[in-house]
Formats: sequence, C-alpha cells, structure tokens
Amino acid sequence: MTRYKLVVEYDGTGYVGWQRQDNGPSIQQALEEAVHGFCGETIVVQGAGRTDAGVHALGQVAHIDIDKPTRADVVRDAINAHLRPHPIAVLKAEEVSDEFHARFSAIERAYDYRIANRRPPPTLDAGRAWHVNHPLDAAAMHEAAQVLVGKHDFTSFRASLCQARSPVKTLTSLTVTRQGEEIVLRVRAPSFLHHQV
Repeated sequence: MTRYKLVVEYDGTGYVGWQRQDNGPSIQQALEEAVHGFCGETIVVQGAGRTDAGVHALGQVAHIDIDKPTRADVVRDAINAHLRPHPIAVLKAEEVSDEFHARFSAIERAYDYRIANRRPPPTLDAGRAWHVNHPLDAAAMHEAAQVLVGKHDFTSFRASLCQARSPVKTLTSLTVTRQGEEIVLRVRAPSFLHHQV
C-alpha cells in the first residue's frame, strides 16, 4: 500500500463542504469516487481540515492510501480525469511515508476572506467575495483584529455542532489589507473551531 499526499483546489459552490454527508455532495465524496474510478479501490480521503458548505480551496492538503502501484503524477492525472466535470482538481500528488497524515501533520491552516468594497456589486466574484458598498477603513479593521491574535477562549465563535475538545485556540495572525477596491482578511492558526472564523 502506498500513501500519497494530495494538494487539492476546488470551488465549493454547490457542495455541503469537505466532509462526506448524507444531505448533499461533498468534496471528499467526489475525490473518493474519482479514486475508485481510477483504480477500483474503495478508500477514505483524509483531509487536513473540513471546509464548510460553499467554501473554496486553493491548496487543501489530503492523503490517500492505495494498493495499486502507480507513479504520483499518474495518480494526480487519473484522479483529475475521473473528477470531470466537478470543479475540483488535484494540483499535486507525491508519495509520502505512512507517518504523514494530512490532518495531524498539518502545522498551520490559513483562510482568506475577501470584501468587494465598492459601490457596484461584484459580477465575476459573485459568491466569492462579500459586497460592502460603503467605504471601509482597512487599517482600523486590522488594528481592531489584533485583539483576537494569540491564545483565547473562542466559545462565542463556536458552532453548536463543533467537535473540538476545547474552545481554546491560538490565532497565529489575522491581517486586514486593502488591495484596490478589495479588502482581504487572512487568518492563520494551527487549527480552528467549527465555524470559528
């Protein structure tokens, strides 16, 4: 059996999130079905984290274990061929040791949130950016956000279905920057609570 680390990009629109669920299609399910289509094996794709419904990813890390001996580039291309027409792509696949685990080997997770800060609504970025049509002060937002950096009890930000052992989490950084008519919030932490950000 060989373990492969995958780096996955996806558009989460229309998906119930990363994790396989009974109430709709998930990214995990699409990947598992693509692996089965490629090698006939029924596997569980392990992800570094679980994204919520409608969340997109530029570099979600996952891993799979398959029996079929295959070069990593062939694994990537074969999964991608079986993912069509899903808006999901394996950007990279590499053979790793059995000690690697997408979730437990992850040292940091990062999320970007975008605000289209202009009068006209976004068209190309509809569904990918929050629209706020009155002027926002990114510098003031950044300054206020620094209160959340560090180790805190995030009980107030925790979803009722959160399965984390503790509501205490450490935010490594939270930056707010203006890029033209867009404000980008980037949040980094070793781990997050369900719906924390």
